[in-house]
Amino acid sequence: MSKQGHKLAWPQRLAMYWVDHLRQLFASLGELWRTPLSSLMTIAVLGVSLALPASFYVLLKNAESVSQFWQSQAQISLYLQQGVNAAQITDLQQRLGGMEEIDKITYISPEQGLSDFSGAAGFAEALSLLEDNPLPAVFILNLSESGRVPEAAELLLADIHAEPAVATARLDMAWLARLSGIVDLLRQAVVGMAVLLLAGVLLVVSNTLRLNILNCRYEIEVMKLVGATEGFIQRPFLYVGLWYGIIGGLLAWWLTLVMVFWLSHKVNALAALYQSDFHLLGLGLRESLWLILTGTLLSLLASGFSVRRHIRAIEPG
Repeated sequence: MSKQGHKLAWPQRLAMYWVDHLRQLFASLGELWRTPLSSLMTIAVLGVSLALPASFYVLLKNAESVSQFWQSQAQISLYLQQGVNAAQITDLQQRLGGMEEIDKITYISPEQGLSDFSGAAGFAEALSLLEDNPLPAVFILNLSESGRVPEAAELLLADIHAEPAVATARLDMAWLARLSGIVDLLRQAVVGMAVLLLAGVLLVVSNTLRLNILNCRYEIEVMKLVGATEGFIQRPFLYVGLWYGIIGGLLAWWLTLVMVFWLSHKVNALAALYQSDFHLLGLGLRESLWLILTGTLLSLLASGFSVRRHIRAIEPG
């Protein structure tokens, strides 16, 4: 029989290639099972290291949600000059409506303002003694998302002050700037913490696989003596790193979920004290997948670097 008769067709070779990879993939999972204590400790460290930046991200996500709600309440109170006529008011309202920084305009006439003030303050009888209405016409300007940026709000306030019909325009700029600064600081802190903790994931996986390789040093030397390729020797260790990343990412997702569930009752009770329907936000489906994928990719990156380096350093004596 010729040598070509023993060769497999390319579909069969491709199938055998994937079968061999699947066999080694599940065999490496068995390696974790054979050393349960060390494997659980490594997975626990990975899970906590990934859960901490995920928890910080959840904190930032909720802080941004609260910030957006508070910023959506940002308003400019625009008090007009006494004696402005209807034409001036209409002209000013049209110009304000054309500004992209303004989302909504509410007009309060002097008569409506006096009526509202009388009912709210309980001074109806005292105010009825006044001969003239002392209250000016007022515009309440709800700012759009672009107008809530402190720099844009400050420029808008200066432009409005320049209007001849405007007597006073008020906006708590300090409050808006402080709120934006706190969120920016929290965002930078989350990024810094995430970088440090994810670097810890790389170091943990790299060191764990280095120890595994040293424990299998003699087996690796024998495999090299009989002609095994570098890829064949490295593959089981790479799959162990893959399992570390997948299981560690799932553990991190579960820990983050537990933390959000544990805190949600306290947050809901606190929101109820402020007559708010705010609910603590957790990780969405896409964010959860990104967490698991991040753990897997980082673990593969660390295992690839560590395995190639340490296996190439082993040479048969």
